[in-house]
This record gives sequence, C-alpha cells and structure tokens, in this order.
Amino acid sequence: MVDISADNFNEAGLNLFKHQYNNNAIYRKYCDALRINADAVNDVCNIPYLPISFFKTHTVTTGIMESPAALVFESSGTTGEAASRHYITDAGLYERSLLHGFVQYYGPPADYAILALLPSYLERGNSSLVYMAKTLMQMSGHADNGFYINEWGQLATVIRRLEAEGQKILLLGVTFALLDFADKYPMALQHTVVMETGGMKGRREELTRTEVHDILKDRWQLSGIHSEYGMTELLSQAYSPADGIFKCTATMKALVRDINDPFDISMSGAGALNVIDVANVNSCAFIATDDLARIARDGTFEVLGRMDHSLLRGCSLMAV
Repeated sequence: MVDISADNFNEAGLNLFKHQYNNNAIYRKYCDALRINADAVNDVCNIPYLPISFFKTHTVTTGIMESPAALVFESSGTTGEAASRHYITDAGLYERSLLHGFVQYYGPPADYAILALLPSYLERGNSSLVYMAKTLMQMSGHADNGFYINEWGQLATVIRRLEAEGQKILLLGVTFALLDFADKYPMALQHTVVMETGGMKGRREELTRTEVHDILKDRWQLSGIHSEYGMTELLSQAYSPADGIFKCTATMKALVRDINDPFDISMSGAGALNVIDVANVNSCAFIATDDLARIARDGTFEVLGRMDHSLLRGCSLMAV
C-alpha cells in the first residue's frame, strides 16, 4: 500500500482497480458479467462496486491466498443468514492502516488507556471489531487496557481512577452496552472519549443515534459522543467526533449510488453507500454496502439506516 493522500487517492484507486480486475477472479467475473471495459474506466465513479453479499458466498481475494489466511474476520450474521468472511492475507497491512487512520483523528494510541465494552462481540470469534480494539491496546501499552463484558463495577472503578489521574481514556463500546453501563454508572467524564460502534441487536428498544447520544451525553456530562464506522469486509474505518457525521480516514472514500440504479454513482447526495478502501489490497477495495447514507460535498457522511431486501434487486445479476 502506497502513501495515500487526498491528492493521489483517485489515482491510487484506479490503479488498484486495474490490479484487482486482473488478479481477483471473483471480481473479474463480476466485472465481465457487467461487460465492463477495464481499460476505459478512468473515474472512481465508473468503477464497478462489488456487492457486500459476495463475502457471504465467495472467497474474495486478490492473488493467490496462502493457506491458512493470516486472519479471517467473520460477521455475526442474522438468523438463517450466512456469515460474511473476509480473508486477510497480510495482518501487518491492516494494522498499519488502522494506526494511520487512528492517529489522523485521535493522535497516538499510546496517549490513551483503552477500555472496550464489547460483550456481544467477545462472545464469538473472529470479530474485526475485537481485533481492532486488541490491536489498539497493543499499540497503547497502557497497564489498564482491557475488555469488559458485564463487569461494570470494575470498569467504573478503573474509569474513575484514571479520570482522577488526568489520563486520557478511549471507552469503545457497542451501543446497548454503553447505554446499560451509563444507566448504572452515571459520572462526569472530562478525559474520556466515548466511542460507540453501533449495535443494538435487539437487546434494547431501538433508538435513533441522536437519542442514544443524548442519553450518553446526559449520563456522563459530555458535549459529544464519538462513533466508529467499520465492517467485517473493510480494513479502513471512518470516525465521527459528534452527531454521527463520519470522516473517512486517508485510505477510505465514501460514494453514493442510486437505490434504483446501482451503477449511477456520485460523490455526494443521498442513496446507498459505496466504499473505496485502498487498504483492501488483497481482497476487494470497491464495496457496495447495504447501508443508506447521505454524503456531503466535503466527503463526510451520515448513515441513515439499512437497505431492505426490496432495494437489493438491482444487484441480483451479480450472482456470478
């Protein structure tokens, strides 16, 4: 992965498209099914974006994958649905991308004690979110780093002690767990970044992101709640400092496609979310997600919800 900046991102994306078209068998079959002339693709809006569902049905890799893969990220899936599997052939590539993106918005992980409240993810294996938290903890090296499931009293004690010491804290948690913890342990947080990663999973009444953030801000006397956008099929993340407005890291770009025409792709507007992840060198960098989003002209985006099955018909020809 070359050094990526706003000035060379589109060029890097186009170069990676040609590489993956030539070396990713599944992606090439998909492009050929669409009768794409790879040599004529000269804009990131014209690149074919692979439906994210392919990670449930195919092994999506670029080049020859050594057996076994260095890492396999696996989604939780829903009842009756196959799980997505993302085969990571180079763990170092993921870790470099993660560090670069985190430092871009938060500074060095070594500045933080990192506390992860990820019960539903810790209870299953191969979670990309758990691996992300574990990697950031290793980069941080703080003695109080740790994962929590339901040890809320212990977590509250650690947070209060670190707050009293003036230590910066990153509290990373799934939505329902943060809400449960905040209800039980309200406190004034001055040195803590609270970052929710989504995920109600039927564990509580469904709330809007604004409602979730308002509750957490009230319980912990915070001016804003941070959010992280990532997924099993990506290596890069986007972060929001407040209000659910996400900023992509340097290796990621968000685009929007028309919900009725998946090949009508724009740099801004409302529709379904496409992602370019140039850290995904060895799988597929061009993903058509199932999320609905609104993208501003400055490239920031807001996730509006999920597409339902009726909106996925435009991608049905992609079963190659």
